[in-house]
Amino acid sequence: MEKEKDNEKKFYTMRPDNDDWFDTLLTSPEMSGEIGPDEQAISDLQLAELSDIELEKILREALEEDWPQEQPAKEPEPFRDEEYRDTFGEGEELAQVFDTPQAPPAEQELTVEEEAPEVEEEEGPVRKVRPKKKKGYGLFGIPHLLSVAIWIVVCVAIGTSLGRLVWVCAADVLAFGRNDIPVEVVITPEDDIDSIAAKLQELELIKYPSLFKFYAELSDAEEKIVPGTYTLNTLFDYHALVKGMRATSTYRTTITVQIPEGYTCAQIFALLEKKGVCTVAELEEYAATGDLKERWFLEGVQRGSKYCLEGFLFPDTYDFYVDYTAEHALEKMLAGFENRMKSIAEDPQELLDKLNAQLAANMKKNGYGQSFIEENKMSFYEMLTVASIVEKESVGAGESYNIASVFYNRLCYPAQYPYLDSDATVYYALGGKKEGGLTAEDLQIDSPYNTRKYKGLPPGPISNPSLASIGAALKPGETTYYYFIYDAGAGRHQFSSTLKEHQEWIEKLGLD
Repeated sequence: MEKEKDNEKKFYTMRPDNDDWFDTLLTSPEMSGEIGPDEQAISDLQLAELSDIELEKILREALEEDWPQEQPAKEPEPFRDEEYRDTFGEGEELAQVFDTPQAPPAEQELTVEEEAPEVEEEEGPVRKVRPKKKKGYGLFGIPHLLSVAIWIVVCVAIGTSLGRLVWVCAADVLAFGRNDIPVEVVITPEDDIDSIAAKLQELELIKYPSLFKFYAELSDAEEKIVPGTYTLNTLFDYHALVKGMRATSTYRTTITVQIPEGYTCAQIFALLEKKGVCTVAELEEYAATGDLKERWFLEGVQRGSKYCLEGFLFPDTYDFYVDYTAEHALEKMLAGFENRMKSIAEDPQELLDKLNAQLAANMKKNGYGQSFIEENKMSFYEMLTVASIVEKESVGAGESYNIASVFYNRLCYPAQYPYLDSDATVYYALGGKKEGGLTAEDLQIDSPYNTRKYKGLPPGPISNPSLASIGAALKPGETTYYYFIYDAGAGRHQFSSTLKEHQEWIEKLGLD
């Protein structure tokens, strides 16, 4: 039993660190004989007899428990570097970067001649290898450095071209490098922005009509430019050109027109056309139907006639723009009339009231009642009509008050003097003065302006009177005159209170 215990102790104390224990076991005297079952041990342990296979199995299990196990080699972890994967791709591209052979496709079978290369297994952990950088290629396979150079050249060329284009446009818009040359430009009512740009180019005020039209569209220049004649300069930039062609431009060519006192509308219109201000047709049309500003003295004036503004176009010296509009020309003269009326009195209506009071006294003296007086009150328009007749009949401001008194005396005594008998109104009905004077046939013309045939005042003024004539019509002299006749020798009119005195003057002057 002692021997069996020693053997058992040796068996369990053997270490698997070296192989000597196995040799010792085989050369031990106790183990030199044939190994067989120990019947005593089996009997003592009450164990069943083990077969050789079972014994070998037990021995192997004992050895596996004590000896260190050899760990299987770990397979290399897959490549996880996302930065390199994004840069070099996956699969074959990644394999080319790391110079690792790729397994042949599943479909391709290796032939005898093409044996699979032997892959040596590397010992130790797998190391990450820095991938080789690919050679840089830019656009169309051109190397990056050359691509950069080409792009720089292209950008410089484009920048130079754009810079030159900007400079050329700026030079035209801002008039860089121009000479100081005055140029006269005529803009007609028929011109649009295209024709205006063409004229400016032809006169060398601009170089690029398309650029000017683009500027005009942005600045609403077509709405600002008005017809006229302008003296511009090649030094003007686009802004100055447009500003110089506006209605209020100081560069507009002006002309001074002196309108004589007593001119009719027909004469004034013809004169303005002759001076190049505007045409007769434009003036007649605007006078009849144009949108005139509201003015107190035009109240009650019947529009529609081309001469409906007769009496209100104050004769004076005006500076008009060449190729002016009819609207501006007429409004300028109407403004002149209003200003002149203010020079006579701050309130012209007050003077008109005083005139009516004077006329009422005359009518009352002649036996007319209050109702007649009220019906025959003088309006401003009728007063202006008297002033226009005085203007045409007078030969000087000094006699205007007496001539005005003659017409008012007749108007205040219609029963005795129903007709004004003014030759000036007959001339107006005939369209102007005639050489050789009026004939008997002329005096019979059927016109409301013929005051030898029609009673009272004509329908309206027969001229555009001067300030003196208007003043005389507002403040006539207080006389008893009913007649006057022109004395060529004296250069003035001779006045009479009765028909007998008048006929004596006719005989004295040798007039029929």
